[in-house]
Amino acid sequence: MATIIAPHQFSPVEDAEALRKACQGWGTNEKSIITILGHRNATQRKQIREAYEQLYQEDLVKRLESELSGDFERAVYRWILDPMDRDAVLANVAIRKGSLDYRVIIEIACIQCPEELLGVKRAYINRYKRSLEEDIAAHTTGDLRKLLVALVSPYRYHGDEINARLAKSEADILRDAIKDKALNHDEVIRILTTRSKAQLIATFNRYKDDSGTSITKAVLGDRADEVSVALHTAIRCINDPIKYYEKVLRNAINRIGTDEDALSRVIVTRAERDLRQIKELYYKRNSVKLEHAVAKDTSGDYKAFLLTLLGD
Repeated sequence: MATIIAPHQFSPVEDAEALRKACQGWGTNEKSIITILGHRNATQRKQIREAYEQLYQEDLVKRLESELSGDFERAVYRWILDPMDRDAVLANVAIRKGSLDYRVIIEIACIQCPEELLGVKRAYINRYKRSLEEDIAAHTTGDLRKLLVALVSPYRYHGDEINARLAKSEADILRDAIKDKALNHDEVIRILTTRSKAQLIATFNRYKDDSGTSITKAVLGDRADEVSVALHTAIRCINDPIKYYEKVLRNAINRIGTDEDALSRVIVTRAERDLRQIKELYYKRNSVKLEHAVAKDTSGDYKAFLLTLLGD
């Protein structure tokens, strides 16, 4: 469930005018920007952008980029974009980092439904004039490249049907590969990148039933190489996105020096989807409300914006 509180009725023109006013004069009115954009859903934000451009012949996104700064600017920028375009930007930023942040690529590939992933790939081409697969391949090598390109390439079946016999046979394949420390095996990548999520979850459950341990623990084991960690991340994203995102937030907040990029990414991308469930799990596992943890680790307009998206 979503955490943002958006009005059922609103005026895109009035919001556009208020945002224009907030960006004029000697100082930007950040509070007004947070009050408006932090309470508008994706459809409403798109209508505001369109109204702003019609009224002022100016791109609202670029105007806000020029008015804001730091973590607050990055969070607002990613929030105001269309969701598919936002994920394209997140993927590109992850790829262009000195060391590619494959977690972001895996989140997009394994948590989004097939139609959404296709939309992200189209948005990526429109924005960067290159395919997502092309850029991933250009910035990775070896087994990691093989896995990441395969994860973003297919169009998975999205139904709930499962084949119990297939789950058994493919759980056996995965168990043998893990036992032989052959996680880069073509069969492992084929299974993880082509089967539907429902089928994969059935396979993971069968693996646990037969082996007495979860596949996530078995894949990682005592290994910490890049491919093992990437596979572990992919399985967690497919198997239980809520648990995955809760841990991303926990790690972002509890580390020495807050990981603002990860913190913003989860809150901005999940605020209209399942952030309420993520908040509930965070409280259950940490005995502290996510809002309180975020308030303690952030400050200023950035803090106020994140808390608004959290529904606080």
